[in-house]
Amino acid sequence: MTLILILLVGGVIGWLASIVMRTDAQQGIFLNIVVGVVGSLVAGLVVTPLIGGAPVTSGSFDILSLLASFLGAVILLAIVNLFRRGSVR
Repeated sequence: MTLILILLVGGVIGWLASIVMRTDAQQGIFLNIVVGVVGSLVAGLVVTPLIGGAPVTSGSFDILSLLASFLGAVILLAIVNLFRRGSVR
């Protein structure tokens, strides 16, 4: 059940991050899910230790974890844009 929730939350977080980074037209639903889940992993390794809390991938779905996952997804898209286009955008 947790895997399904991680995929659903990852899809929503990836979609919101792609809207913020203006890459939504280039991505489909599958890539939004990948960005959300990988962004959550990035947040679990980088962002969450800085602000405290537990990552979404551990099954913790509080507001701090969701914000950290969103920030991780935005960071991931910024890094991808930097390598793909030469600018963060």
